[in-house]
Parts: sequence; C-alpha cells; structure tokens
Amino acid sequence: MALVAIYDSGVGGLSIAHEVLRTSPEHDYIFLSDNQAFPYGTKEKQDLLDRSLAIISRLDENFCIDVLIVACNTASTVVLPMLRERFDFDVIGVVPAIKPAAQLSKTKHICLLATPGTIERSYTDELIERFASNCKITKIGSSELVLIAEDKLYGRTLDQSQLDTILEPVIENTEIDVLVLACTHFPLLRDEIEKCFLRNARSVRLVDSGEAIAKRLVSIVGESQQIANANASVIRTALVSAPINQERFTHTLADYGFDELQLLSV
Repeated sequence: MALVAIYDSGVGGLSIAHEVLRTSPEHDYIFLSDNQAFPYGTKEKQDLLDRSLAIISRLDENFCIDVLIVACNTASTVVLPMLRERFDFDVIGVVPAIKPAAQLSKTKHICLLATPGTIERSYTDELIERFASNCKITKIGSSELVLIAEDKLYGRTLDQSQLDTILEPVIENTEIDVLVLACTHFPLLRDEIEKCFLRNARSVRLVDSGEAIAKRLVSIVGESQQIANANASVIRTALVSAPINQERFTHTLADYGFDELQLLSV
C-alpha cells in the first residue's frame, strides 16, 4: 500500500483524485489544496517554483509520502524537474491531453482550453509540435472557468451564460471536433460544458488527462488489488493551506472519498 499525495492550488485536483481512487482504491491518499496561493494559472514561473517548493517541503515534513501527483497543468509545465531533484518520492505531472486529442480528431482541428499560464508556456507549444503538428489548434486561455469550477464545488450558483461566452470560439467553429480540457478544474464542469454544446447544437468530444494519470500511478505502485474488505482502513485526508469555513466543501470532499480535513500551515 502506497501513500499518494494529489496536489493543486484549488479543487481541480479532485478530478484527478476521482480517476486514481477509482482505479487504485487500496492506497492511502492525501488531497492537498494550496488555497492560500490560489490560483496558480496566473502566476509567474519563479512564483510557482518558490511556492511549490515551500508547500511540498512542508508536506514532506509532515507525511512520508511515496508518490506526489502534481494535479495542475500550469504547475506541471514548470515545477516537475525541481521537485524531482529535491525529493526522493516519485513525482507525476499532468500533461495537456494533446496527443490523444490529435489521434481522436477527424477534422484535425482541435481546441486547447487551459489557463493563460498553460497557454503561454513554451512546453505547451512543444507538445503541440510533437504530437499535433498535423492539426490546427485553437487556443482558449481562461481563468474565469477555474473560478466557475471552484464555485460549483463550494455549492455556489453557476452562470451558464459565462460558459457560452468562454466556449464561443468552439461553438461557432464547426470544424473543431475535440476539446482538450487542459486544466484539472475543467473536468469538474464536464456536464455543464456538454450541456452548453447541446444547447448550441454542437457535438464536441472532451478529452482530459485523468485516465492517463491513473495508468501512470499503476505503473509506479503496481497493479491495483481491489479492497476485499469494504471496511478496510485507508487514509483519505484533505489538506488546505488556509482555513476554510465552508460546510458545503466538506460535503464535496466526502463525495470524492475524503473524510478528514486538516490545515497545513506554510
């Protein structure tokens, strides 16, 4: 049994947690939300490096983890080499699902929906050149969609018209047949995004990195062995870096399998 930490600045990492817990439920899991520094998607490279080092160092002081999943596309494009050099545990990063999107697209016109930070990174352009050089890429950088996902998981009312506005380039361009959800927050809005396309008579396939991360974890910790005893003792702890006074969020964490919430002071 391994202790796996899933790390993001907000709640986006829960989309990754959903996939890895479904695939490998027998392991212990910590979900770490650096809500004190939320959001990461608008931060500069050095700020991301400094903050990630500070919070993962604090995590390492308090828990003996075996695997760290950096469940943030923006952070993954920057901090992975530094974390792998500084710490002894395995580090898994989230890569925008550009390769499978290019393979699935029939029109060879795909849309990359990400935070502005991920859109602007040279790493993203390198992925496109490597795996989707035969495709036309429409890029949408949105910080607003991250906030909408946060609102949803905190139980706040969503404004569907905001989705229409953000997704307008995809709605209007009927050549686009695959949409890459290149931020871990965005799969949390999968139902709302699909309904948006249905309202506008559009059929667009959504692709994210959750399944690939789950497979990568299995390759590191071994094939999953389903828990024989439904009451088997496993750790399911959520950590936040700033106090949260949200009863609804506690219920959301429970829905994703995390039954304890603690403060990790940084």
